[in-house]
Amino acid sequence: MPRHDVIISYFCPNNPISCLMSHRILVPLPHLGADPSEVAIPWRVLTEAGMELVFATPSGRAAEADRRMLTGEGLGLWKSVLMARKDAVSAYLEMAQCVAFRSPLPYPVLDANDFHGLLLPGGHDKTVKEYLESELLQKLVAAFFAAQKPVAAICHGVVLAARSKYPATGKSVLHSYQTTALLERQEMLAYRLTRRRLGDYYLTYPGLTVEAEVSAALAAPQQFQQGPTPLFRDDAAHLGRGFVVVDRNYVSARWPGDVYNFSLAFRDLVQKS
Repeated sequence: MPRHDVIISYFCPNNPISCLMSHRILVPLPHLGADPSEVAIPWRVLTEAGMELVFATPSGRAAEADRRMLTGEGLGLWKSVLMARKDAVSAYLEMAQCVAFRSPLPYPVLDANDFHGLLLPGGHDKTVKEYLESELLQKLVAAFFAAQKPVAAICHGVVLAARSKYPATGKSVLHSYQTTALLERQEMLAYRLTRRRLGDYYLTYPGLTVEAEVSAALAAPQQFQQGPTPLFRDDAAHLGRGFVVVDRNYVSARWPGDVYNFSLAFRDLVQKS
């Protein structure tokens, strides 16, 4: 498939961004089901820092976030706790109007050499499997790590990183890294709160939690960092609520409640690279 070499001018309402920016950040997504908070808050923070975000999907068709996270449909009494907050919904609706988001690149044309950094959002609905299981993306992630370029992964995005392996060793790119990811107790709590209405919607892979899979890819269990008990979500005014792990060129976080800290830590890492 030919490379996409046409320069596109990206413009978002109330936030004009030139295509001639200092850093290009790749954001691969599934066609359906990405977590809106984990895409839109980093988009807002990074674009405000003057970075260009380039989106990609398996076929180049525009992505759609998990609608349940945007509307709270089916979440019952737990709607206010589990769905995206108003700031994230607002950021997502703004981002969805951008040419960059509406015109993503297809996975097959992606090349790590074309980007300064890589952002791996999460999402838990079964539709995200095409993203988590993509061999093309796994090879791409390994190329970013091999080049020591900045990589950020949050929630289920850490699963994609854990599944990405160096061809020469067969080991995960995270094998020697400190990391965090969605905690098992978080994943199972969301499942238990919603299983009567939604079945296993919150279990992307029933029988295998995110924490278990990521931990298995590491050289030692101690490399997986739990962080403080995740009770409240962070925001620009309450950064102390969030938790991230930064190890060399890699930033990781657990859930949307860490997304402001996550976005700012990745911004700083990219700016220093």
